[in-house]
Amino acid sequence: MFENWGFLITEMVVLLVLAAILGLIVGWIVWGRRKAPTAAVGEVEVLRAELATCREAGTDQAAEIARLQDKVASLERSESGTSGPTVVPTREPDQPQAPIAAVKPATIDGPREGGADDLKQIKGIGPKLETLVNKLGFYHFDQIAAWTPAEVSWVDDNLEGFKGRVTRDGWVEQARVLADGGATAFSKKVKDGDVY
Repeated sequence: MFENWGFLITEMVVLLVLAAILGLIVGWIVWGRRKAPTAAVGEVEVLRAELATCREAGTDQAAEIARLQDKVASLERSESGTSGPTVVPTREPDQPQAPIAAVKPATIDGPREGGADDLKQIKGIGPKLETLVNKLGFYHFDQIAAWTPAEVSWVDDNLEGFKGRVTRDGWVEQARVLADGGATAFSKKVKDGDVY
């Protein structure tokens, strides 16, 4: 029973040595590649230094702009013969505008003679939205082109599932072009059959 143990032990030792060598090679490949990020760390430091330099240059430029604005203001004062402290106009922060009271625009019961305009030529109006706009009583470009901001607010509020679409897509501006017989880039695509 123990006659071939020497051969088996030798075979196991050889296989363990081969496994160890294979493990070292795989480990060297895997861990050896981790040294590349250390090279990138140096590059990161260089980029951080460049960023700091750019920030300093930006600060210097802002100071130079302020100095030049003061110089221009003093030259303007000397030209007009007045002297006094430099008053730099400040821009008022954008304040939210009060909401516009919604007013329902004039509607019609159906399209005029000659049929309804193809409202799908207005970017933002697809087949479903065209049907909804028609149900609200709008069939022609000139109707949409005549909307006031208050009327736009009403339509935006009453587009079921499409609220805010009139303002967001600029329907009134597009409708003005189309009502005057012009064409927009989008309306050309619709006429060519590239849309819908």
